[in-house]
Amino acid sequence: MPVSAGQPIIAVLAGEDPPGDLGAAEVRLAGDADLASALSGADVLLVWDFLSHAVPAAWRAADTSRVRWVHTASAGVDKVTFPELRAHPAEITNARGVFDRPIAEFVAGVVLAFAKDLPGSLRLQGRGEWRHRETTSVAGRTAVVVGSGPIGRAVADMLRAIGLSVSLVGRRAADGVHAFDELPALLPGADWLILAAPLTDATRGMLDKAALDLLPDSARVVNVGRGGLVVEPDLVAALQEERIAGAALDVFEVEPLPADSPLWTMENVIVTPHMSGDLVGWRETLRTQFLENLDRFRAGEPLHNIVDKSLGYVKGTP
Repeated sequence: MPVSAGQPIIAVLAGEDPPGDLGAAEVRLAGDADLASALSGADVLLVWDFLSHAVPAAWRAADTSRVRWVHTASAGVDKVTFPELRAHPAEITNARGVFDRPIAEFVAGVVLAFAKDLPGSLRLQGRGEWRHRETTSVAGRTAVVVGSGPIGRAVADMLRAIGLSVSLVGRRAADGVHAFDELPALLPGADWLILAAPLTDATRGMLDKAALDLLPDSARVVNVGRGGLVVEPDLVAALQEERIAGAALDVFEVEPLPADSPLWTMENVIVTPHMSGDLVGWRETLRTQFLENLDRFRAGEPLHNIVDKSLGYVKGTP
C-alpha cells in the first residue's frame, strides 16, 4: 500500500558522515545515544553507520510500532537481525550488489601481493635494503571461497581470471557450489581460504583451530566477511606457530582492532580497517540505492534486497 499520510519519517543512524539529501521525507538524524528517541514513531530506520552496535538497545527502548522497513547500508545484516527485529513485521533490506566488484578486486590484490611478496618489498624499501628474491605464481593454485552470494561469486570469478582454480562453498550444494559440510574435505587442498560468508549462527566461529589444522602450512587466509567468522586467538596462534603461511584481514572480532593485538606486527599478516569494499564515491552509491528503494516504499511496491530473517541474508541470485 502506498504511503498516504504525508511523507515517511526516516530515523537515520548517521555516524560521522550522514547520507545527505533523502528527498521528501522527515529525516531524524541520530547517533548511538539518541537513536531510540529518533526511532520512536518512525516509519523507516536507515542504518547508515553500519559499524555501530546501537540498534538492538535502541530498538528495545523505542516505540517501533510504526516501523515498516529497516535498511542497512552494508552487505552484512548481522547487526540488525537480533531476535526482536526478526519477530517484528518490518522488512529488512541491505546493500546487496554495491560491494561485489570492489571486494573481489581487493581479494585479488592481496592474493597477488602475497604471491609477489609486496609486503616484504615495502619493508626492505623502508630500510633502503636491496635484496633480490624469487616469488611465486598464482596460476594453478587453489582457492576455497566460503560464501556463494554475490560477493563470493564475484571473488571466485576474479580469482579464476588471474589463474586460480576455485571451489565455491555455500549453505547447501548447488550447480558449481559445494555444501558447507563439504568444507573440511576441501581445506587440505587450499592454497587460499577466502571468507566471504554472512555471519549467522551456522558460520560464527567457523575458522577455529580444528579448521585451521586442516589447512596446509603453505595456505593463507583472507577474511572479507565478518570478524566473527574467525576464532581470532586460534588464528593468531596458527600464524605465530607458522601452521599457516599468512593472512589478509579486513574485518575483526573487535573493531577498531585493539592496539595491543599481535596481528598489527606480524610480517605474515596484512591488516586493513574494514575497507575492502569502499571505493571513492561508495557512499553516494549507497544513498542512490536507498533512494530507489524509498521510491518503491512510498509507492507500496515490493522492495529490492529483502533479507530472509530466518537465514540472515537475501535469498536468490542478484
